[in-house]
Amino acid sequence: MEIGRSEESAYSVSGLTMTMKGVLEKSFTKVFVTGEVSGFKVYPSGHAYFTLKDDGAQISAVMFKSSFDKCKVKARLKDGVKVCLYATASLYPQRGSCQLMVFAAKLVGDGDLMQRFLELKARLEAEGLFDVQRKKPLPFLPRRIGIITSPAGAVVHDMCRVLNRRFPGVGVRVFPASVQGEEAPASLLSGVRYFNSPCPDAFKADLIIIARGGGSFEDLFCFNDESLVRAIASSHIPIISAVGHETDFTLCDFAADKRAGTPSIAAEMAVPERRELERRLAAFLSSVTASLRSKYQCQAQRVDHLSDILPNALSLRGNALQKRMDSCSASLQVLAEGMRSKCRVANSAVDAMSDRLLAAFKLSYERKIARLDSLSSKLSVLSPYSVLERGYSLTTDSSGNVLKDAESLREGDEILTRFARGTAKSSVCALR
Repeated sequence: MEIGRSEESAYSVSGLTMTMKGVLEKSFTKVFVTGEVSGFKVYPSGHAYFTLKDDGAQISAVMFKSSFDKCKVKARLKDGVKVCLYATASLYPQRGSCQLMVFAAKLVGDGDLMQRFLELKARLEAEGLFDVQRKKPLPFLPRRIGIITSPAGAVVHDMCRVLNRRFPGVGVRVFPASVQGEEAPASLLSGVRYFNSPCPDAFKADLIIIARGGGSFEDLFCFNDESLVRAIASSHIPIISAVGHETDFTLCDFAADKRAGTPSIAAEMAVPERRELERRLAAFLSSVTASLRSKYQCQAQRVDHLSDILPNALSLRGNALQKRMDSCSASLQVLAEGMRSKCRVANSAVDAMSDRLLAAFKLSYERKIARLDSLSSKLSVLSPYSVLERGYSLTTDSSGNVLKDAESLREGDEILTRFARGTAKSSVCALR
């Protein structure tokens, strides 16, 4: 059952106001609001209370002592002044009213820089230059860091001191730039382009920090230059923007991959603390060593156990294999003897069949010879040539046809007479 959706689960007044407070603070965290100051009053506690209004609405606001003391225009805050507040929307449960928790305030006038700031911010934000998805992650341990700032003043010394304390030996190159005045945007832009230059002799930075100390809104306005903001957004090297104090915001902060509240904080964000890394590395090595030692001891115990059981296992396995070999050898001997016995029987059968086959062949041969002799005798008796032996002769014409009738002959025909031994050729002279 959802709270407040029925009479049984109704909110208490305190529960409702606290829920509204949470939703409001989550939805409107650190927003810029412009309006006119009304009912401004500073209490002995150091907190400043007033109402921010425009033609259509008004809302209560409070600037606590810690923020009010750091406000650069606190002496100029009064009724009727138009301001731009950097605040978080909240709800005061005791009265159930909304209010602004103000962190910083800027004066706004006709043609003021704040209006230009807000217009440019809205336009660049609409183009996607400030999208979180396009921001590059910072390198875990950059070997070279490029710093774009004024070489004069404490900023560069504080940053180098922090970098050297956290990770001695990291390479640092300072690009001397003007951080205030009309020439500042071009100078800062040259620094961004220098560290992004593809020239071989350029300083190959892994990280860029663009920094300056605190100042008024007007002093920091050079960091809102459109060309500079676009160069920071398109840099292929990650950039940390550390301009002003925690409550100061410039467009470089929104375009950079990371924003630091102060230059010293940027230096702390740039590199990890070497001693902490060494401590973590030592702990990791100790953990790995302990893990490897435990693994080694476990494997050593396993090897010892295997060395104890392996001889018996091999002996048992060898005995089993020997028995199987003996059994196979006996089976092979039985099989060989059976094969030899079968071969002897087969040889005897072949010998017997050879004798029978030879006898049958001789008998068949003798029968064929006898039949051949008989047929030869009959052929001799029936052959016409055997008659010639008894004194007869055989006469044929020139074509080899046997002559049986003299009337088929004509005078001059040649005839061939065959005798028992030899032949005679003659010509017909006369016919009777």
